Amino acid sequence: MTYRIILDIFEGPFDLLLFLIKKNEVDIYDIPIHEITAQFLEYVELMKMLDLEIAGEFIEMVAILMNIKARMLLPLPVGISEDEIEDPRTELMERLIEYQRFKMAASDMGEMEDKKRLLYNHQYFPPVGSKEEISNEEFLQDVTLFDLLLAFKKALDNMPKVTYHEVRRIEVTIEQQTQFILTRLGQKTMMLFSELVGGIKERIIIIVTFVAILEMIKARRILVSQSELFEDIRIKLRTE
Repeated sequence: MTYRIILDIFEGPFDLLLFLIKKNEVDIYDIPIHEITAQFLEYVELMKMLDLEIAGEFIEMVAILMNIKARMLLPLPVGISEDEIEDPRTELMERLIEYQRFKMAASDMGEMEDKKRLLYNHQYFPPVGSKEEISNEEFLQDVTLFDLLLAFKKALDNMPKVTYHEVRRIEVTIEQQTQFILTRLGQKTMMLFSELVGGIKERIIIIVTFVAILEMIKARRILVSQSELFEDIRIKLRTE
């Protein structure tokens, strides 16, 4: 089972790097490669765990980060100071800044396009059909896929630490967890993701619940949003 979710504000490895830089509140000109590489790998592992489609660019970025990390760990040649050696992060930093510049320009152009849509010339408009056409591309409301993965990671980290291992089969399906989500959302107009999964004690059930949320977003059955950047995910049923 593979999920391909196209996001308007989060698409590839450079977006993930910018997300991590913003999340950790670090200077883009002085990236802590060790921490960022470790977190980048955590997100890639989360995507693998959930069977999300990982583009080759993510794997390439892992290799770039690992290469930079290895070069920064090498001892300096005898008689040469740090100021005389080029920072291994320089090329990545320049590419990130350039990417961020184009991303901001694209965002500004998108806002201009949205404003332009509100202006109409005097002309004849044909009647609007009753059937709404829905694009094949799915967009998440106000949050990115990696905002969701951050909430998912927190849920796994907050699970009770098990000091023993018991082998047993847990029967749980996406359909069951979809109904579970609908039932919980039927009790209130909005629910936090942490509240939704707070009572779940089994790791596999949290994983299936998260996949069910992705399925419901694709099916346009729920809306997800955030009140502030990196805050808990808010989930509510679509009313239309």
